[in-house]
Amino acid sequence: MRIVVLGAGLLGVTAAYYLAKEGHEVTVIDRRPEPARETSFANAGLVTPGHASSWASPKAPLILLKSLWRNDTSLRYRLRLDPRMWIWSLQFLRNCTLARNRHATRVKMKLCVYSQAETLRVGREEGLEWDRTAKGAIYLYSDPNAYRAGKENMRFLMDQGVEMNFLDPDQLIALEPGLKHAKDKLAGGMHTPGDESGDARKFTLGLAERCKALGVTFRFGETIERIDVQGKRVTGVTTDKGAVGGDQYVLALGSYAPLLSRKIGFNLPIFPVKGYSVTLPVADPNDAPTIGGVHEEHLVAFSRLGDRLRLTATADFAGYDTEFEPANFAHMLRVARELFPKAAMYDRPDYWACLRPMTPDG
Repeated sequence: MRIVVLGAGLLGVTAAYYLAKEGHEVTVIDRRPEPARETSFANAGLVTPGHASSWASPKAPLILLKSLWRNDTSLRYRLRLDPRMWIWSLQFLRNCTLARNRHATRVKMKLCVYSQAETLRVGREEGLEWDRTAKGAIYLYSDPNAYRAGKENMRFLMDQGVEMNFLDPDQLIALEPGLKHAKDKLAGGMHTPGDESGDARKFTLGLAERCKALGVTFRFGETIERIDVQGKRVTGVTTDKGAVGGDQYVLALGSYAPLLSRKIGFNLPIFPVKGYSVTLPVADPNDAPTIGGVHEEHLVAFSRLGDRLRLTATADFAGYDTEFEPANFAHMLRVARELFPKAAMYDRPDYWACLRPMTPDG
């Protein structure tokens, strides 16, 4: 069967890999010059079923409201004259009840566990290298009250089967010596031994090469203009370089999927949420973290990717906007300097922002 995959990010390339292994003739189309140039390019790198709580929570509405006049919140909402954004926002708010949050978190955790297992299986079978670190993840708190509340919130995930250890500052430093300069800034934290980290882009690039060896055709630098339909059947895809036909089609365009799907009658409940990341060269391996994690009060994530330190923060509800400036990264760099002051070359930042596809229930 001839199958056309739209999008060459982590999910598009992985879909092409599975289909090629099943013996299908696969073509992948992407407007970028290579795989993993959008959401998969420089994300947090955390593979964490132990951090699977849905963003749609009872606390989220107040955080979003504060963000209308503050810039230091973890979730930021930017009003736009976009009816689709308003409709999606109302759907998101409807999911911010405790019952819906718990249901979504259960489903999300199962997806995380499955995804983690498949990532490891495929990576091992194909001999991929993606800077994987399988030492768990740590979730840090500076305020004792926030730590107590965090422990209560995490107990729900523990009830779902997540292994979790609660650690005081000395135990955190024994586990992660990179925190030794921040002992007086820590109230405590959690360690989830089953979590891990790795570079999504390296994984995707490596798997794309395996796809080519399996006969997958990649058409890069080609913009998809529309999906062609006849009745209820997709008949082809039109790009800026011509028509592409197949027997079946896989839509793996992340945040951009709704822009094409709604033209053929499918209103996917997906909205882009901008995330920011900065990647820094490691200055001293002995002072850099070896375990990925999150500072929970600031929602600043960190992961060690070989000789690099990746920092990510902020969920910016700003529509299809990928612009950024150095000021957008000041908060996460400040938090990183407090936790790991000698870990990285902070004067050599590599900034990035991308759109992450999000559904109203997470």
